[in-house]
Amino acid sequence: MSKGEAFDKAWRRAIQQGDFALYDEIVHPDYESVNHGVKLDKNMSKRVLLKRKGKVVMGPYQVLYENHEFLCIQRYSRVNKYVFISMLSGVSYKLGKVISQQTMREQLDYDPSEGQDWSWEDYE
Repeated sequence: MSKGEAFDKAWRRAIQQGDFALYDEIVHPDYESVNHGVKLDKNMSKRVLLKRKGKVVMGPYQVLYENHEFLCIQRYSRVNKYVFISMLSGVSYKLGKVISQQTMREQLDYDPSEGQDWSWEDYE
């Protein structure tokens, strides 16, 4: 599994199912991220992701760049049926595990699935 596939699958399972098995496997114990200006460690990040369970559907993703120490990934999400977000994440790795990430979010004024060959139901 590529870094992009593993990252997407880990976050998707955590948010949509509350399943952190893959997340725990690929995330470094010293992981840190910044979420809306607040620095989070691995356990705090897990609590934030769990609060999104049942509210967020993670749509398709696209890997923009990937090597052994860095991943750039773009993803779509839908919040509460009618809020659509495009996310761009820069993910750094240490010893093969996610050590940090920064994500920029942009709320969209359109449904990114319209006119595409995928639907939100494909990802629920």
